[in-house]
Amino acid sequence: MFQGATALNLDVKGRLAIPARHREALVAASEGRLVLTAHLHHCLLLYPATAWEPIRDQLLAVSSFNKQSAAIQRVMVGNARDEVLDSAGRLLIAPELRRFAQLEKQVWLVGLGSHFEIWSDAGWQQQLDVTMDTADQPLPPGLEDLAL
Repeated sequence: MFQGATALNLDVKGRLAIPARHREALVAASEGRLVLTAHLHHCLLLYPATAWEPIRDQLLAVSSFNKQSAAIQRVMVGNARDEVLDSAGRLLIAPELRRFAQLEKQVWLVGLGSHFEIWSDAGWQQQLDVTMDTADQPLPPGLEDLAL
């Protein structure tokens, strides 16, 4: 289970060093096979391959004749890349995915249970601002009974 938000730096080659506390679990979850893809919110998603495969299959099971379904398939499956960590525990993020998510030097690795989101610094700060601006509104469906 992945959780927590960590500010990290991309190196000049576009590699992201996965923190040690997540690295072993991420590699163990799918024998080192990872999938990196784009998300509609302009961040990237990093999944162990075994967690991504059912999502990919669900996305591909819907008709591509529906414009919205086809658009989601193009973004998420069309940008999916099989990846492995290098011997130093770094993930190489392809230039086109860095451009899609507007990743520069500082990025955020955000654990969301089965996977990670990778955000640009500006994108992550914007997400936090939007969340705080809507904090006084009713909770969305499925969270109505949440007690902290």
